[in-house]
This record gives sequence, C-alpha cells and structure tokens, in this order.
Amino acid sequence: MTGAAKYREVIVEKLAARAPSSSICPSDVARELGDEHWRDLMQPVRDAAQQLVDAGTVIITQGSETVDLATAKGPIRIRRGPRFP
Repeated sequence: MTGAAKYREVIVEKLAARAPSSSICPSDVARELGDEHWRDLMQPVRDAAQQLVDAGTVIITQGSETVDLATAKGPIRIRRGPRFP
C-alpha cells in the first residue's frame, strides 16, 4: 500500500469511528502514522485528503464553511462528504 493510500485509509477509518457530524484534523492522521516526525506528514496527509475530496468522500472545512483546500489559509478540518462509505 502506498503512503497516499494508507493516509486515505486512516482518514476514512478515523471519520468512521466518530459521529457523522464530527470532524478530524489532518494532524490526527499524521500523529498516528508519523511518531515524533508527524509534522513531516502534514502535507502528504493534506494531499490524500484532497484526493478524497475529489472523490466526494470527504469535505474540507474551516469553522462551519466548506473550503477549497488549495486556497485555504490556516487550520482545516476533514468531515464526511456526500459519498462517504
């Protein structure tokens, strides 16, 4: 399994383990997979989240607003999208 596939898998697993209205931070995934070097995984996790956005599996939010990850500034959250399994 490639890194991106693993990141996508963990994003979906973490969201599935929470209430449907809950969200996760990309750092939740990076911390789980990256031990003390988790910060190095933040961009790859965000890239994996974008792949899931493209598939409709998740959405990216800031506060209560859905945002475009490519232009979002600051902290983001990942939530279930319209095609979440």
